[in-house]
Parts: sequence; C-alpha cells; structure tokens
Amino acid sequence: MYARIAAVLFGLALLFQIISFSAGNVITVTTMMLAGLIFVALHLGGIGTNWTRRRYRR
Repeated sequence: MYARIAAVLFGLALLFQIISFSAGNVITVTTMMLAGLIFVALHLGGIGTNWTRRRYRR
C-alpha cells in the first residue's frame, strides 16, 4: 500500500518538475520527494503489510 502511495507521489513530483508547477511554499517538488521517500521507508520497514511471522510448534 505504501509503495503505491510513494509511486504516485514520485510521479506527481516528476510531473510538477516537468511543468514547473509550485503551490506556494508548502507543496513543492522537494516536499513531495521527501514524502515519497518516507512512504518507501515505511514499505521497506514492513509497516502496512499483511505479512506476519508464524511459528509452528511440533
């Protein structure tokens, strides 16, 4: 889930860079890239995934 959000943020940042769009001082290409990196870090850290480690006893 977080990887998809990161991909969308990176895509929007690239689009904003290409068309030179900026929404004031709050939403810039740099802030979108940093937000994308945060979501990539969360994804790689295992946050938001449905993976659990199961232990089987014999």
